[in-house]
Amino acid sequence: MKKIAKYLKLKPFDYLIVSLLVICSFLPFVLLKNSNSSNSEVWAELRVDGKLIKKFDLSQNEATNYRYVDDDGDYNLIEVKNQQIRIKEANCGDQICVKRGWIKKSGETIVCLPHKLVIEIKNNAESNDGEVVY
Repeated sequence: MKKIAKYLKLKPFDYLIVSLLVICSFLPFVLLKNSNSSNSEVWAELRVDGKLIKKFDLSQNEATNYRYVDDDGDYNLIEVKNQQIRIKEANCGDQICVKRGWIKKSGETIVCLPHKLVIEIKNNAESNDGEVVY
């Protein structure tokens, strides 16, 4: 360390400045971590062909099942438990939506393409910074 300091010709006060800069570089992580409060309301939206069918409250620890059936007789059995949601059963051919498993974080989705069904987790702390407005 002394060789580096001698090469860079650092003075004692410079160590203080470098230390403060390193500490301040972690400040955004601390601020962003605290801004995502655990008390925020979390829900899942069930959409079929882009239309909102149902909202599931994930803030509570209640266990519920919901069966969505369309006009053709296709169905998806949706399970909500322990602040998570999944498609437990479906009569689609590929079963990708069932294999997806549990989701619980904001922005995660489950998609059943044969039934045009999407489940997305949302919360009230989300921002629209990434959206483009024309």
